[in-house]
Amino acid sequence: MPAAASKNASLIPELPADADGVLRMAAQSLFDVLAQATEGMMVVDRSHRIVWISEGYKRFLPALGFGDETEFVGRPVEEVVPNTLIPQVIASGKPMLIDLLTNRAGTFLVTRLPLRNEAGEVIGALGLVLLDHPETTMQPLISKFGRLQQELDDTRRQLAAEQSKNRRSKHTIASFIGSSAPALEVKRQARRAALSSSTVLLLGETGTGKELLAHAIHAASRRAHKPLVSINIAAVPDTLLEAEFFGVAPGAYTGADRKGREGKFKLADGGTLFLDEIGDMPTTLQSKLLRVLQEQEVEPLGSNTVIPVDVRVIAATSRDLGAMVAAGEFRADLYYRLNVLPLRVPALRERLDDIEALAEALLEDIVRRAGMASRSLAPDALELLMQQEWPGNIRELRNVLELACLMGDEMLLQAAQLAPYLKPATDTTGRNVALAGSELRPVPAPAAPPAHSPDDASLLRPLAEQIAELERSALRAALRATGGNKFAAAKLLCMSRASLYDKLPLLTQE
Repeated sequence: MPAAASKNASLIPELPADADGVLRMAAQSLFDVLAQATEGMMVVDRSHRIVWISEGYKRFLPALGFGDETEFVGRPVEEVVPNTLIPQVIASGKPMLIDLLTNRAGTFLVTRLPLRNEAGEVIGALGLVLLDHPETTMQPLISKFGRLQQELDDTRRQLAAEQSKNRRSKHTIASFIGSSAPALEVKRQARRAALSSSTVLLLGETGTGKELLAHAIHAASRRAHKPLVSINIAAVPDTLLEAEFFGVAPGAYTGADRKGREGKFKLADGGTLFLDEIGDMPTTLQSKLLRVLQEQEVEPLGSNTVIPVDVRVIAATSRDLGAMVAAGEFRADLYYRLNVLPLRVPALRERLDDIEALAEALLEDIVRRAGMASRSLAPDALELLMQQEWPGNIRELRNVLELACLMGDEMLLQAAQLAPYLKPATDTTGRNVALAGSELRPVPAPAAPPAHSPDDASLLRPLAEQIAELERSALRAALRATGGNKFAAAKLLCMSRASLYDKLPLLTQE
């Protein structure tokens, strides 16, 4: 051994021969001191079973529901001490030096320490009750804790209320405007549907008010105080629909939220889920939807946990699901599961008597949103509206009224202001109906053009020249019909305003 190393070694004092015994005595002494100095103490093994409690701890047993220690010792700590965190200390091996524990026995200031063997392995835990009812001696800390807890609870309640408010129905059955026989019948059926929790299938053309009726049925049902969650299947990419419906487990795939995300079924738990455009659902997802409707449980994407849900489904479509089933484009079993309470929403052309009330309500909403002065319809304008077939239904009616309001300043809308935005209508004889002054009169159909022989010189001109002449005629006619309003003329010709401006130089190329 080198001289330097020998010198350093000689400076290290040797441990007494009975050092291990002293350490054991110190540990025992410290254990006894803690047992006497604290309000109570317990020892728990690695299986979470209580193996010993101090004399002081025994006084808490009646409040915890036990007569004596023989009923308490040997039981898992989480079964007999509500809100205990000792299992977490055993699992992590990390102490919790200061904490507040509240249960039916009271509020306590506690310490939790892991116990280890000579190899450093956790073999249990030590729980100490430092103060019984610490609010008497730690009033400032307890008061601050109480305030923070109260603020947290209030914030959670406000967030829940705000979420619930955003998910409430926006319409009632009275919102479905109309007093015609078809309108009254559909409202009667909606009230009957609201009395049950069965699945409703709303059938009807686009723009008839199916979403409004879904809101109305929910508002009139026993679930009205619960969320109404809507999803337009046609607006969500097929690859995202499963996640939208059933949710995503934390870290289910690369880029997924670490906290996970709840699906629409979970958000609608206890309330109503409105599935708009159900006919556009991909066939690969139809079987999963069927299972949820039958079992009332969902399994989030990337999870093995099944979550029970209580959801009433209202579906809507403008497509013929029966024909889709026959063509193999829609599952028959899902169709029968959805078609429990079918409710057909009438098209606007089937309830023309409601147009006056609908137009009045729509005009009120249009001017309110745009900040305009109020508008109303002249008798000839109303008569013109009732001549239309309205393939776009109420949505198309709103579009026409909004265009007329935005493009003109008249308070009383005449037929002349509406005509440029309407598709040509036909009377019962199939003849075109045109506007002449303030009167509507049938105009005879134009005579058939004379037949041309194959060698007619008029057809032997360049095709581009003939197309240009036809475009000039169409532009002149549209501009005459709209009084020179280029925006309205573009609308009449079903082309963009920019395209119309591009074509205007043709009028000078005579």
